[in-house]
Amino acid sequence: MKIDGIIKVMRKEFDLPKLLFWIFVIFWAALAIKPLYRFDWFLENIVIFISAPLVIWSYYKFRLSNFSYILIFIFAILHVAAAHYTYGDTPWGDWLSQLLGLDRNHYDRIVHFLFGILMTPVVFNILKNYFPYRISVRNIFIFSIIVATGSLYEIAEFVVGILVEPEAGLAFLGFQGDIWDTQKDVLLQAVGSLLALTMLQKRN
Repeated sequence: MKIDGIIKVMRKEFDLPKLLFWIFVIFWAALAIKPLYRFDWFLENIVIFISAPLVIWSYYKFRLSNFSYILIFIFAILHVAAAHYTYGDTPWGDWLSQLLGLDRNHYDRIVHFLFGILMTPVVFNILKNYFPYRISVRNIFIFSIIVATGSLYEIAEFVVGILVEPEAGLAFLGFQGDIWDTQKDVLLQAVGSLLALTMLQKRN
């Protein structure tokens, strides 16, 4: 077999989304062992329990780009790591706070910001062939989806937080004494989405 033929076979056999899925499953299973707060771990993983079947469904019904699956994978890893430790107690968040002299663990801020950056291209990938309007309208729609999704998550987080036991509820909410925590999280998601849209605009 010629070299070109071998390369084509290798490309056909190598399925990046499936590889990322199984890496995620292994990572998720490892972090499911002895989380800091078992009930908080369950609450945080509701997002995974809902979104994972949707991602799998997308793979078979309207496959996204490999780049989109990489972005989804990165965000999922960041989230399940926080589910293990809670967003307010992730070790690398504490390390960053000590390094920069910050007064709280800012891992949740970073992840909310990255949600905007990482998920905006994914939504763009879904809508680019199905949204007939001009680019500016499409971008506004994408931005609205990202902000709305983040806001709905914050609302759901608040509702669940006040309904569960106090310790798990506080760990789940992750306020860390900041009464403006929710507003800052949504703002960072919006900023991340705007940055991603700016980069996508230049690329396209």
